[in-house]
Parts: sequence; C-alpha cells; structure tokens
Amino acid sequence: MTRSTSKSGTLFIVSAPSGAGKTTLVQALLESFPNLYVSISHATRQKRPYEKDAIDYHFVEEDEFEAMVARNEFLEHAVVFDNSYGTSRKTVEAQLTTGKNIILEIEWQGARQIRKLIPSVVSIFVFPPSYQTLESRLSERGDVSESIDRRMRDAKTEISHYREYDYLIINDNFQAALKDLKTIINASQHSYVQQSQFFDEFVRELLVDP
Repeated sequence: MTRSTSKSGTLFIVSAPSGAGKTTLVQALLESFPNLYVSISHATRQKRPYEKDAIDYHFVEEDEFEAMVARNEFLEHAVVFDNSYGTSRKTVEAQLTTGKNIILEIEWQGARQIRKLIPSVVSIFVFPPSYQTLESRLSERGDVSESIDRRMRDAKTEISHYREYDYLIINDNFQAALKDLKTIINASQHSYVQQSQFFDEFVRELLVDP
C-alpha cells in the first residue's frame, strides 16, 4: 500500500525558569533527532560577543519588532527582562508543512499564546530540583547578583504556570531528564492528536486496499 499522506511536523514548546537547564537539554536532544529543529527567535536585545545573527537569534531593533507585531508576523511574542522576543509565524508553519519537527524554547506567556493558535502543540515544562539549586546554577554561570535576584523572582512566576503544560520534567539528573524528553518526542510521532491527517488517510487506504 502506498500512502499519499506523510506525517506532518510536530510543534513542541519547552519552558523553564532561567537556570533550570532547558537549553542544555534541548541541545542534547537535537543530537538524537535529526528531524528536530530549534526555531530561531527574533530578539531586540543586544547581541553578545559570542552570538551570531540568524543562528542564535534574529537580532532586530525595537521599531522593526513592533512593525512585525503590527503585521501579525509572530506566532507569539513577549517581553522578557526588558527585551522583546518573538517566533516567526511564516517560518514555523512552513517547516511544519514539510514534516520538520520544531521546538520552541519560550516562557509561559508565549506558550499560552501558541496553545490558543495551535491546540495540538506539545508543551513541556522543566523544573529545577529545588529553588536553592536554581540559585546555585545561576551563580555558577557567572550572573551578577542583581540579575540573579531578578531571575529568582521571575522563576516563581514562571513555575506558577506549570499546570498549563502537557508534560512536567524535573531536571535533577541530566541523563534521566534527557531520557524523559526523548520519550515525549518519540511518543508524539504516534499520537492521533498530532498526526490525525496521516492516520485518517492511512485507515482510508487500509480499508480499501485489496
């Protein structure tokens, strides 16, 4: 039997308070899934010396960002630490159409916006094992005390929205947390919610196949 419909891409959201290990987990995840891509956000903050435009972020000025908002070019956008961030609607939709799985590293505000637009999105929240561990991780990576204080306050807000997510992972042991993430990614490929068009077409062809 030759199927005329292939599986579409799945959109994933991963959220976590700053310092919980979200980015490190996602980077390790990409090594195991060649068809999984991180969406590159637009950002109005200053580019850091080690960052590259269109690789780490699409760096834009605030007025350009606001013009994109006015043109409804973002799936989601939010202000985080006094800077604006947004996810390109056109880019993500094009990638999903070609069967690519896309992962977004965004905070709770953006996640809430996308759930309204794409109910089938798979959302994952990553917890630190404790509030104290989170503070230690921020200190170890060299954040200044004022930044740490603010990120710790914002962490409580971020964590308070955990019930809005489909899956919850505690990043106490990195390898265990990564294994949990891999399980979620694999399971989504067989979910009717994410792959209804594919499986509906498969069943139609299956029932008429001689």
